Amino acid sequence: MRVLITGAAGFLGSHLSDRFISEGHQVVGMDNLITGNMDNIAHLIGHERFDFIKHDVSNYIYIAGPVDAVLHFASPASPNDYLEYPIPTLKVGSLGTHNTLGLAKAKNARYLLASTSEVYGDPQVNPQPETYWGHVNPIGPRGVYDEAKRFAEAMTMAYHRYHGLETRIVRIFNTYGPRMRLNDGRVVPNFIRQALLGEPLTVYGDGMQTRAFQYYTDLVEGIYRLLASDEALPVNIGNPNEMTILQFAEAVVEIADSPSRIEFVQPEDERVKDDPKQRRPDISKARELLGWEPQIDLADGLAKTIAFFRDKTERP
Repeated sequence: MRVLITGAAGFLGSHLSDRFISEGHQVVGMDNLITGNMDNIAHLIGHERFDFIKHDVSNYIYIAGPVDAVLHFASPASPNDYLEYPIPTLKVGSLGTHNTLGLAKAKNARYLLASTSEVYGDPQVNPQPETYWGHVNPIGPRGVYDEAKRFAEAMTMAYHRYHGLETRIVRIFNTYGPRMRLNDGRVVPNFIRQALLGEPLTVYGDGMQTRAFQYYTDLVEGIYRLLASDEALPVNIGNPNEMTILQFAEAVVEIADSPSRIEFVQPEDERVKDDPKQRRPDISKARELLGWEPQIDLADGLAKTIAFFRDKTERP
């Protein structure tokens, strides 16, 4: 296949590019580099089956030649990013989704949308199945990301139903691993950076809010299987092993062999407003339809991620 991956210089987009290249496919990577980093795909530049185009998908997209699949992963994805770039976040979820869907339609390509567990908002059910409609504040600071993704799902389903386009929607739960940014603002790089520097790990509130963390290789495998499947409706891809943020902080300190202590803080900024109190995927659908479930446990995944960040923090 020849596939277009938007957001290709980002954390997930770069790993997806690696996977498709390793499977023998051709990849056209596209990124405007607002939050992406060319270092993530430096090893692919010059590869005979990889081409990179610097472009903002919120504008018209032109790709010469055939395209068999479009994977739309372009978007700021952390609170730090979408609070700094609220309008580009809304535009890439709306205009960017429209443009990539239009390209898929013109090329008769299969389309896969990267959605998010954030469409569930601060959930009132736990775990969250794909049938849950969510509990989202559309005008809160996180609404620029939550609603952009909810709109993107609606647009994708409209193209599927009206135009008969082959579409797939993956709802991604907390994912971590190498190539995340140290200043990402999300809990995994925050805690690891603090642990490696010997700083206190700052836990917001009482630390009893929960998350479920999956290593990136599990996510990439799930996405690859979903693209090849016949399922048009959303599919959760995440690790159902729920834990509190406090438990996660303790695990980071232990695995990093860090002297850091844990410090509880009462946040007052907008990064944590409407922060979900619970997050855990129901992956029954992925198990049944894709034969997929996560394989990497937290200790192994964290050890690999900490090793990556340790190298970054030790550089001058």
